Amino acid sequence: MKPNIVFLDAYSICGRDLSEIAALGNFTAYESTEPHEVLERCRDAEVIIANKTILDAEKLRQLPRLRLICVAATGMNNIDLDAAAELGIPVRNAVGYSTHSVSETTICSALALLREVVYYDRYFKCGDYSASPRMFNFDRPTGQIHDKNWGVIGLGNIGREVARLATAFGCNVRYASTSGTIRQEEYEQMPLDELLAWADVISIHCPLNERTRNLIGAEQLAKMKPTAVIINVARGGIINEAALAEALNNGVIRGAALDVFSSEPLDASSPLFRLRDPYRLLASPHNAWSTVEAIDRLIACVRDNIKEYF
Repeated sequence: MKPNIVFLDAYSICGRDLSEIAALGNFTAYESTEPHEVLERCRDAEVIIANKTILDAEKLRQLPRLRLICVAATGMNNIDLDAAAELGIPVRNAVGYSTHSVSETTICSALALLREVVYYDRYFKCGDYSASPRMFNFDRPTGQIHDKNWGVIGLGNIGREVARLATAFGCNVRYASTSGTIRQEEYEQMPLDELLAWADVISIHCPLNERTRNLIGAEQLAKMKPTAVIINVARGGIINEAALAEALNNGVIRGAALDVFSSEPLDASSPLFRLRDPYRLLASPHNAWSTVEAIDRLIACVRDNIKEYF
């Protein structure tokens, strides 16, 4: 018999084709699921697919038919993995589907910040350019990434691809490990504080855990060059957002790009919404991973995880 498959937050795959997953069983997809709806929707489920819907121990213990959890993402912090293991429920994630998308976003963010893309796009579109008597505008000095020092925090799959791309752009790349693991790499490893002081661009690609929560706060930002930029496409909570807002307001660093936040959506009370110079911050709503190519690979990963299990 075909398994009952429930996708709890299908909005997260941006309307892409789920027919290959649907063909594997009795498939039901919900655009999103509130916490109080999980048990009713999953009561007969043998496979649950979830991106960010929380599946904690209490819920898992009330789903006796559940045989497999597929995370429609790489990170699995929305699942109580200890409870799942105790109950004998395997949890499978999607590995490597967004490596290129997130890496490209990282490079794009550095270019956008250094070339002041958002400011000059607004300057053109608001009519200031057509009203100007001058051919050129130099309101905000721009820079290139060629020959810049690029520091990578976390040299996993994404961090390594960012290092490769940055090297191709002519950057000098070094990295810091947050796990304490020392490996033979083609890039020089540096202690975090030294990397922060050395780099013109810092990009963060490590997981959020006890070691990395608030890894970058006021003390660490103060070690960076005033001309440097920092990019976080990993997890919110790694950079202390209040400290970052203060650093941007006071010119401690040149700029920052964030795709992830401590709460998502980010609360309107965040100081990041009230920067003195908003062009110092480039922000996006946690969608660095979401190219159509990456989402199709994600769907294929989920499909394969279900097929391999059954």
